[in-house]
Formats: sequence, C-alpha cells, structure tokens
Amino acid sequence: MSGWIQFNTGANAMIPLILGLFAVCFGLVSLVVKEWLFLSDTLVALLFGVTVGPAGVGAVDPAVWIDVPSFTLELTRLIIAIQVMAAGITLPKKYLTKELTSLLMLLGPVMAWMWLTSAVIIMLVFRLSFIESLLIASCVAPTDPVLANSIIRGKFAEAKVPQHVRNIISAESGANDGLGYPYLYLALYLIKYATAKEALTRWFVVVVLWEVVMSVAFGAAIGWAARKLLQFARKQGWIDHDSFLSFAISLTLLTLGLVSLVGSDDILACFVAGNTLTWDDWFREETKEAHFQDVLDTLFNFTFFIYLGTIIPWNDLAGGMDTLTTGRLVVSAILILLFRRLPIILAVTRLTPAIETFRESLFAGWFGPIGVGAVFYAMVAYNELQDTMLADLPAKQFLLPIVYSLVTASVIVHGITIPLYHIVSAVPNAAFAVSEYLSRTPSQPSPRLFGFSPRSFAEVGGLRLPTNASGLPPARHVAAITVRQHAHRLADEIVPSSCPPDPVHAPLQASDGQHKGLPSYGSLESGSDNI
Repeated sequence: MSGWIQFNTGANAMIPLILGLFAVCFGLVSLVVKEWLFLSDTLVALLFGVTVGPAGVGAVDPAVWIDVPSFTLELTRLIIAIQVMAAGITLPKKYLTKELTSLLMLLGPVMAWMWLTSAVIIMLVFRLSFIESLLIASCVAPTDPVLANSIIRGKFAEAKVPQHVRNIISAESGANDGLGYPYLYLALYLIKYATAKEALTRWFVVVVLWEVVMSVAFGAAIGWAARKLLQFARKQGWIDHDSFLSFAISLTLLTLGLVSLVGSDDILACFVAGNTLTWDDWFREETKEAHFQDVLDTLFNFTFFIYLGTIIPWNDLAGGMDTLTTGRLVVSAILILLFRRLPIILAVTRLTPAIETFRESLFAGWFGPIGVGAVFYAMVAYNELQDTMLADLPAKQFLLPIVYSLVTASVIVHGITIPLYHIVSAVPNAAFAVSEYLSRTPSQPSPRLFGFSPRSFAEVGGLRLPTNASGLPPARHVAAITVRQHAHRLADEIVPSSCPPDPVHAPLQASDGQHKGLPSYGSLESGSDNI
C-alpha cells in the first residue's frame, strides 16, 4: 500500500510550496513588518530564501533543476522591464521634459561617478586591473527600481519624503537601469578588442547610437501608438475593465519582444514607452485607484529575492583566492555603499532642481540601492565572458561574488535604515525623560519612569490654572485671562446686559450670558496650551 503513494520533491511541487508558504505567512503580518517595524519586504524575502536554500535547511536548490545563469538572466530581465514600465507610468504629466535638467545631472555626472568610484574601490581592494574593475563596477552603477519602490512607497515615505523627491528617485532608477549597457560594453570592448580605436568605434556605433538612442526612439513610438490605440478603443467601448488595467503588463511584453528583435536596449525602451503612455496623465489617472500593478510587483519581488537567497553560493562566495576573501568583500561593500553615491549627490544638489534641500539630498544620496539590475547586468557580463578569448580573465572569478555581496549588503543596509532612523529619533526623547526622572527630589515624587508629579492649581480671575515648579501659574495663561476680561468689558459697554439683544450685536451674546465670538478658556484648567 505504501508503494502506491510517492512523495513528490521535484521543482513542480517545491517551488509553489516555498513561494506560497512565504506569501501566505508574510501576508498575514505584512502590515506589522512594513508599517510598524518599517522593514522592507525584499529584506525579509532574501532572508527567507537563504533559510530554505542550500546554505540553510536545504529544502530547495535551484541549481539541481535549472541552468542558473540563463534562467536568472531572463527572470531579472522580465522583472526589471515590468518595474521600469511601472516607474514610467507613475510619473506625472510630461515629467521627463519638466525635470530634464535634474535627470541629465543624475544620469550623466552622477552615474559616471558611481561607475568610476566603484571601479576604483574594486581595483584597490581586490587588486584587479582598472579595465576589469570597470567591467564589474558597471553592474552596480545603476540604482535599482525594485528596491527603490520599497523606499519611496509606504507609510514612512508618504509621511517623511516629499513627492518631488520620490518622483525623481523613481525616474532615475527607471532610466539608469537601461543606461547600464554603455558602461558595461565600454569596459567589455576595451578588453576584447586589440586597439582602443576599434573598441571605441564599435562601442559608439553599436551601443550608443543603436542600443541607447534608437531604443529611446523605439520606446517613444511604441508608447505613443499604444496611448492613441488605447484611447480610441476606450472611446469606442471595445476594451473591458480587466484588459484596461493589465494593459501596462501587456505593453511591457510587447516592447521587450519588439526591441529585442532588432537588438536594441529593451529595458530603456520599456521605461520610455511607459512614460510616453501616460504623457498626458490620462492613463495614470484612469488607473490610479487600481492596485493590480502593485500586486503583480509584490509577487515578482517576493519570487526574485527568495530565488536570489537560494542561488547565492554563500559557502563558496569567497573563492579561496588570496584577494577574494570574506573580509575584502565586506570592506568593498562598506566603501561602495558610503562613497558610490552620497558624496556626488551632495556635491550637485544646487545643480539638481528636483532636490531642493540638504535633507532631501541626504535622503536621495543614501538611498541608491543595488539590487535586481545589478544581478541582471552581472549575468549579461557573465555570458559575454564565456568567450574563449577571455578564458583566463581574472574578472570571471570575481564578477559574481562581488556583485552578490554588494546586492546583499544593499538589501540589508537599506532595509534596516528606516528602523534605525526611528530608533535614533527616539533616543533624545528617552534621554530627556530619564534626565527629568533623575532630577526629581524626594519632595517631587514621580510614580512612573516617564511620568511627572501630580499637578497643582491656583485661582486666578475665578479660574483654576495649573502652576509651574515655582508654584505660580504660567505667564501666558495670566495674560490670556487679562485679555479675556478686557474683551468682556468692552462687549458689556457695547451691549448692556439690561437691554434686549440688538440684532446687530446679538452674535456677541450667548443664551447663558457668555459672549459668542470670544475664545473659551475652560481648557486652561486642564493645562492645555491651545490659546
């Protein structure tokens, strides 16, 4: 009998089991995790993936079922395409032209700084050549739209981060994920081709002109045509509600296929197509209340970061070479997170109209996460390095460990930054309360750690007012009583109490003898400061 039933531990059972288990359990406490603890869902998903993967309990090992590099490349490509399309759609009307100066600054000098600074740190820490360091650094130069969404959405962002800062971070993360190709292929061509002239010529024609410039044109054309067709179909009543809401996903797949077919930059084209689709704000306003996109993004994010936690070879991350050790990976992660973005954002604040204050500059400079985009470009570079001409290149052994360690560090550090912010913000209040408690004398007992002695009151003008430490009522309360009594005297002179109410001045009298229009000071007895 026992031989009739067999347990299935293959991918078709374990993958939906693991993903469903996390989605259900996290969903039950998602509000607590994200809105009370302020932890990002990507951090929780990554830790869960590590736990169930080969480095943890070993419940799943994707390397047994799939070709990890090829599958990871296609998975990250799809997730980034959806995210940059969403970033383009959620931007306000004609945003790319309104904030062109800020975007050019962030996509030009700022991104170049992030690339070069990361390359210098990698070169010094791991003792690689500068060109090889540029190749690895190009993977982590773009900011990640997936992790950026976890920062610019939610309770903390809505309460603390101005809308214009959230918009510019979203626009930058959407655009620069497509602009990683020029940096990657510049370093790659300099390695592959014999002369710098040949490398630069091929790079300018193939990458800059065809993959970047033409992808912008393709994306704008696709987005414009999609907007016109969608508006026409909606006007004619040809499209139903469900298809309308899912139109952005459909457009993402179409853009990916069309632009990839001609060999151009499909990621950048998706961002431009999304922004062109909502250029007049019509589609964004129509879908503002629909959360289909958010639900889909959440599922994709869960899936990827759980998957990432299971594929990173944590036990073999430091490959045993003299210059590839755990200590060097940690040092490089710290240096890159500190110097890759923050200094240059602070330096160009005055040249970036979308960032108005020093505090906004600090926020935008710190939150430049490294995530799905870095893994995507790492897989693109990994495939290119399989060329037999590059068989002995040291960068092949350093590429994935460095990128994986930087992504992990960014997810952890940026995932706990907001909780740390709340803890640090609470410290001054706690310290003040403790100092107040310790300064109490025996004649001023305090029954609670953060409480104060019972309040005493004094009679002033017929009212009971709270007293301060010297036993006198606060001066502002006494002044308020004086103003009140003077106002009442003036009102009595205008409307004598023995006369019937005059229709003109009737609003100044109440049925109980009080004067309407004058402030009530009954709250003074309870110690209120609302004067």
